[in-house]
Amino acid sequence: MSETVFVTVKDVEELHRFEARVDGRPAGFADYIRTGNLVVYPHTEVEREYEGQGVGGVLARAVLDDARTRDLPVLATCPFISSWMSRHPEYLDLAYQNRSRVTD
Repeated sequence: MSETVFVTVKDVEELHRFEARVDGRPAGFADYIRTGNLVVYPHTEVEREYEGQGVGGVLARAVLDDARTRDLPVLATCPFISSWMSRHPEYLDLAYQNRSRVTD
């Protein structure tokens, strides 16, 4: 039986990433590239000692809630964020949709 952990998440803008902490200790992060029109999440990482304890889910929810607050579509190139969104349909409306009509 795993112990419940309390996770805090902070946007560290100068590093272009959200950091998750448990008891003040680094537990994971999600890198981002943010423009005025889009946010890309290319990489998410959870420290090995916190894997399977919900840290990644808390981090994913925080970054996606931030995108929603900023009214930015999300391009989740990170496999973790992408699969997390798929398992939580309430966030699928954030998924970036390419609306280009360019043809050969």
